[in-house]
Amino acid sequence: MKNPLVSVIIPCYNYAAYVEEAIQSVINQTYKNIELIVINDGSTDNSDEIITKLQKKYNFIYHKQKNQGIVATRNKGISLAKGEYLVQLDADDWLDKTYIEETLRLAQKKSLD
Repeated sequence: MKNPLVSVIIPCYNYAAYVEEAIQSVINQTYKNIELIVINDGSTDNSDEIITKLQKKYNFIYHKQKNQGIVATRNKGISLAKGEYLVQLDADDWLDKTYIEETLRLAQKKSLD
């Protein structure tokens, strides 16, 4: 598969100061066949407002839930994902713009070896 779907899962709990940069780093990837899933794990700051604004602009999957902890939140993201590959990205982190393209190229090369 030359152009597989890559699902990027961002769990968020009270990371309003960082979540926009994390989301933007996925939106700005050079590789474009990406499914972005953001899970708000019951944040009490203004994370919901920021994510909702960006979700309306970029049309990614946004799921809100009561706080369940990181493991349940990641598992929820995995259950929603449809991609052949999964990338876990914390809400206070970001990806270099070529990260998915380069990582996918290496993964596909390795599977051919």
